[in-house]
Amino acid sequence: MSDAPPAAAAPAEAPQGEAPSKNALKKAQKEKEKAEKKAAAKARELAERTKKEAADAEDISKDSYGELPLTGSKDYKPTGIARVNLDDVADHVDKEITFRCWVENARSQSAKLAFLNLRQNLSTVQAVIAASDKLSKQMVKFCGTVPTESTIVVTGLVKKAPEPIKSASIQDFEIHIKQLFIEAKAQVPLPLQVDDCERPLPAETAATEEEQKEEGGERPLVSLNTRLNNRTIDLRAKINQSIFRIKGGVCAIFQEFLSKKDFTLVQTPKILGAASEGGANVFELNYFGRPAYLAQSPQFYKQMLIASRFQKVMEIGPVFRAENSNTARHLTEFTGLDLEMEFQEHYHEVMGVLEDLMLFIFKELNVRFKRETDLVRGVYHVDEFKLPDSGKVPRIPFTEGIKMLREAGEELNDYDDLSTPQEKHLGRLVLEKYNTDFYVLDQFPIDIRPAYTMPSPHDPKLSNSYDFFMRGQEICSGAQRIHESELLAKQMREHDPPIDPNGAGTKDYVDCFRNGCPPHAGGGFGLERIVQFWLGLPNIRMCSLFPRDPQRVTP
Repeated sequence: MSDAPPAAAAPAEAPQGEAPSKNALKKAQKEKEKAEKKAAAKARELAERTKKEAADAEDISKDSYGELPLTGSKDYKPTGIARVNLDDVADHVDKEITFRCWVENARSQSAKLAFLNLRQNLSTVQAVIAASDKLSKQMVKFCGTVPTESTIVVTGLVKKAPEPIKSASIQDFEIHIKQLFIEAKAQVPLPLQVDDCERPLPAETAATEEEQKEEGGERPLVSLNTRLNNRTIDLRAKINQSIFRIKGGVCAIFQEFLSKKDFTLVQTPKILGAASEGGANVFELNYFGRPAYLAQSPQFYKQMLIASRFQKVMEIGPVFRAENSNTARHLTEFTGLDLEMEFQEHYHEVMGVLEDLMLFIFKELNVRFKRETDLVRGVYHVDEFKLPDSGKVPRIPFTEGIKMLREAGEELNDYDDLSTPQEKHLGRLVLEKYNTDFYVLDQFPIDIRPAYTMPSPHDPKLSNSYDFFMRGQEICSGAQRIHESELLAKQMREHDPPIDPNGAGTKDYVDCFRNGCPPHAGGGFGLERIVQFWLGLPNIRMCSLFPRDPQRVTP
């Protein structure tokens, strides 16, 4: 007998002729199907790639359209091609031009034809792209599907339009596209349609979506809150671009007029060590561990500059008011147009300068910004602003204004302040009597004016102060200022509420008049109100790029 270990048992084999198990067959079939699907997918992918490569090879316009790399992300050699302003297309008829614009609308009419509405600033133009033996269908498809609001660079031929194009501001010409490249592609969908921002705000009294629909339309009007929450889209609207062109124009014209009259442009502090005018409506901030305040106005500093022998000063700057006023004409931060000047004999000399300043602004707006003004008023259907001639601005004594209102049915005492509805009522009466939307109320009650206001020589209950009005709403408050320290201190102590002339925010101001200061007067205009009332807009927030009110500190 052998000592070798027994051999290991061989695995049992299926008897010859016996079929594999059902599970084995199923598994094999699945593997086969999987391999076939994978092979088919690869074949399709190869076919599609081959087809695309063939199509690209046949795309005669492949170098004339597409998305550009992010500007600045790659080396770039300037082309030297001059860019054209759309407003100048009439000078380039039958010539090729290149310009940057953005897409208001793009639509494919067919596989061989597409139309685009292109915009640059306030101008819009129709562009056409048609397939031909020199321009591919692929390019037509690309151009007809560019997302709205994308920034693009276009090269095209300027052609006379066969008939006026009513959908564009440039109605007599159109662009036949030769090249189109996307510089910045807009997301889809947009958070807010720019077209919606071109329409008026819903009426404040509208309670339902149905009531807020534009007359004759189906789309609900978009609320001011929605627009302000998406302000960078909202500001793209032509109506908003126009508002802020006009606003900038008011500042430029204001400075232009006063510069010619030898006013010095100044910049006064906006961070104060104490609440200077004695009011509670100031914003407090932490200034290196101690309290400081945002300026309610540049008033004290303007007067201190007059005492410093600056005869005439002007300023354009921010003003902060911590007033919990949620009205259509109040902001907590606005832009003040301020001036102060010495006068020779009577404070009405300063009123005359203010009147001529505003008449100059209004008349220049009509000339320089007529296009923008007409565009905005066309949306809100506001009457033209009626102006008096120079030297004929109605100067209505406050007591006369009270009398006019009483005769019209208002109940008022002789020295009551006017409410906003009463101001508007008086504006309608003045328009009817004097045919002007611009006028002045003079000699206000002293109890409703600041402590530094000069009392009236005619009535101790009145003062040498005035307000300017547009369409029945106040845009400027001004007065002759007290320029003698003892009288100023007395008036401050007797003011309601009293103001300490030796307080931290007032002592330097009162003391500056002890060394001699000429008689002076001035005023402060609210820039946003001027724009609002000039255009007849329903809400002052429309006149502030990123408005601040008691409810809003963003964006």
